[in-house]
Amino acid sequence: MTNKTLATEVILLGFSDNMKTNMCLFPIFLLIYALCIFGNCLIICVIILNPPLQTPMYFFLVNLSFVDLCYSSTSIPQMLVDLLSTRRTISVIGCLIQFKVFLLIGATECQLLAVMAYDRYVAICRPLHYHVLMRWRVCCYLAAYVWIFSFINVTIPSLAMPFTVCYPNKINHFMCEVLSVLKLSCDDTSAQELVIFSVGFVVLLLPFVLILVSYCCIIYSVLKIPSAGRAKAFSTCTSHLAVVAMFFGTGLVTYLTPSSESLYQNKYGFVFCAIISPMIHPLIYSLNNRDVKKILMKYLK
Repeated sequence: MTNKTLATEVILLGFSDNMKTNMCLFPIFLLIYALCIFGNCLIICVIILNPPLQTPMYFFLVNLSFVDLCYSSTSIPQMLVDLLSTRRTISVIGCLIQFKVFLLIGATECQLLAVMAYDRYVAICRPLHYHVLMRWRVCCYLAAYVWIFSFINVTIPSLAMPFTVCYPNKINHFMCEVLSVLKLSCDDTSAQELVIFSVGFVVLLLPFVLILVSYCCIIYSVLKIPSAGRAKAFSTCTSHLAVVAMFFGTGLVTYLTPSSESLYQNKYGFVFCAIISPMIHPLIYSLNNRDVKKILMKYLK
């Protein structure tokens, strides 16, 4: 018989029970978090403080850097505390808040990457109409839509389905990831899993399809450009494509595969998704972007 006693806290098993292993992992993840904070804050400050970079493309890049800051800060601080602790617990309310905020930030990044793909589509395929189609008011509306749409899709389904946690209250994860938390439910979670799959389809798969369609149009337009101008046209898209490949590759595997078969793999997939990716994004955009690289070199000199 399943114990139906309600739990008030959740135990996170983390990466290892060996304290020496955790002590070795702590400085690594602390360095990654520091680089993530520094890199994304640097991108935001460089764009805000330099008028030549205050264009729609960089406006959305500031939003992406802010989302990456929130993304990493949702999971890494708790994980760093747990690495130095022998009792890795979090309250049920704190656990639910963590995974809902994480889903909100993840959904926001999906929509934002789709909007950035649309921005590149307009810039390359309809350059004469770019300043009309992507004027500042439209950019602000698109940014507001990204946050509001993500909030509605993540919050309303979770409010409609009350959730309780029973013993045994252990998660084989370093954070409260939604698929892992569902396994602690006192009741049947098939309805919740169906809702997660449906929401994942809307906020993950549909933006991915829109990005693919945008880049198919971009490639078709670029191939009609003389070869001398193709490299310049493609150079504005390579950074975005690299970020899309990393983010959606991990997300599609995590949330659109059967949860019962992939919980152990998802823990390590989340290391890349929630910890490594937000640190790499500033490097990709700064090293592949001539304007940002030029201003950064100017500051260093």
